Amino acid sequence: MKPRSFAFALALTFSAIVASLAEEPKLVPLFNDTDLTNFKAAGSEAFWRVENGVLTGENDAAKKGNYLWTEKEYGDFIIEFDVRWKGVTDRGIDTGIEMRKPKIQLQLGTSGSLRVDMSGSWYTGGKPAYPEVGQAKEAKKLMKPEGEWNHFRIQAKGDTFTCWINGQKASEYTDAKFSGAAPLGLQIHPGVEMKCEYRSVKIVEL
Repeated sequence: MKPRSFAFALALTFSAIVASLAEEPKLVPLFNDTDLTNFKAAGSEAFWRVENGVLTGENDAAKKGNYLWTEKEYGDFIIEFDVRWKGVTDRGIDTGIEMRKPKIQLQLGTSGSLRVDMSGSWYTGGKPAYPEVGQAKEAKKLMKPEGEWNHFRIQAKGDTFTCWINGQKASEYTDAKFSGAAPLGLQIHPGVEMKCEYRSVKIVEL
């Protein structure tokens, strides 16, 4: 390739990279690493706390469930976070991120109804509760071992919900029914002895 042609090609590549970076929405912290600012803490203090910059959720002795809801409602958005958990019993961990109206959830850990790990799959509460088209069937290959941090990215845009695990697309589900803006909820499932931890929680509205 001639020097002038090479320089032109390099310039085009650089321009494409700059354009790509410019199009990437800038996420801002949802969790401030210090307290439950931006969340509805009332009624959830017994279940959620901040330890060394980590948002920690744990059920009580009665194994009651809880949702830590955001103060703000979200329609179209991208949220990213690191999460880890470790099962205390053979029931594993049952948590997730709930969004939109009516409720749809990105499952993290073991499904209470199926008793299998459905991390990265979309739970609709319908029949079936986990539509096959929205299941993250390769999640185990994408995730690090239990107890280590895994990075999740969730996008809700229009009628489509997408999940990435550690940078790789894991699932996508389309359903126009889940269209209403709503607070986001971090779940502690009832009836399960469990603990989950979140850090670097960032979000952007689209």
